[in-house]
Amino acid sequence: MAVEPQSTPSAPPVAGPYSPALRAGNWLVLAGQVGIDRGGRLAHGVEAQARQALQNIEAVLSDCGASLSDVAKTTVFVTDMADFAAVNAVYGAAFGDHRPARSTVQVAGLPAGASVEIEVWAYVGS
Repeated sequence: MAVEPQSTPSAPPVAGPYSPALRAGNWLVLAGQVGIDRGGRLAHGVEAQARQALQNIEAVLSDCGASLSDVAKTTVFVTDMADFAAVNAVYGAAFGDHRPARSTVQVAGLPAGASVEIEVWAYVGS
């Protein structure tokens, strides 16, 4: 199975040697997104960061011909589990009735001083 970087012109600039999205067979694997806009500015507050991270994910998926409805698995990283309810509300609004499998993990820190990061796997078929 070939692993191919995908063109993601809508993604915020990357901060290291990685691809925002790879296609691996029938899967799109997205790098984690924090709440940074395309200009490199971090949104203020955990809810705004979660919203921006999900908008970034939607943009990258769209660049790859997919959408949030194709997402099968997410991992949500938060720096404070006390923010879980706020992030969960934003997450639920973005996904609507679609309910991907999800893990949520508290971490000591995230890039750019972010409070939340979200990564996804989307099934896109052949």
